[in-house]
Amino acid sequence: MWRRLVGAGPRRDPHPAPPPEWVWPVYLYGRTPTGAEVALRPLMYADGPVFQAVRRANAEWLEPWDATAPDPSTPPRSFEDLVRQYDDDGAAGRALPLAIESAGRLVGQVNVGTVVFGSFRSCHVGYWVSRAVAGQMIVPTAVALVADHLFTRVGLHRMEINIRPQNTASLAVVRKLGFRAEGHRPHYLHIDGAWRTHLSFAITTEDLGSETMLERLTRLTRSTQSSHESLARHTESGAGAGEAPRLPS
Repeated sequence: MWRRLVGAGPRRDPHPAPPPEWVWPVYLYGRTPTGAEVALRPLMYADGPVFQAVRRANAEWLEPWDATAPDPSTPPRSFEDLVRQYDDDGAAGRALPLAIESAGRLVGQVNVGTVVFGSFRSCHVGYWVSRAVAGQMIVPTAVALVADHLFTRVGLHRMEINIRPQNTASLAVVRKLGFRAEGHRPHYLHIDGAWRTHLSFAITTEDLGSETMLERLTRLTRSTQSSHESLARHTESGAGAGEAPRLPS
């Protein structure tokens, strides 16, 4: 009886083809809220020297947040192996790994992984950027571009980003995009040689309403700038030129 039950019914393909909405390779283009051009594209073998130079120049900036292998004997992957893995994952619909270009230069990556279809329709997103362009809205724009592609063309419903509490630069990205905080994930990911606790953030299509993610980023950026300008005007009006600001008694 058990053998008959096990053998009954169609077998599931362990590596199903991605749905027809999935596209690989992908090329996405947009502008930051301040007008700088951002382009996203797959990494190519020819990117090797530039990619490795950017990573070396930013090693101190990036290594505290880089994923590491729990087994220290795991050999490092070559750049060629990395590109090959990215192409395989992209073609299979498992991931959307893209290089970030600004002003025609490779400055970072945005990597979409754990892509799930069916009833879940969700994914995880990670990113890194050169310190030389950090704070210039390049990563928030890159995340917005992939979100709009995945939500509108591919039909995903939810996007999740997990960040170490100490990583203030990455936390600024989810704040600028208006992601929702969803709590702690203890010992979530092996980072910088140990299992690290992360903060979890997410956004769904319901959160966006009729907006695109890029429109949301632009609106929130303008709202923040307006608040800062209003605060500056209020502060300036409270003290005359050359006078100390008034303090409460």
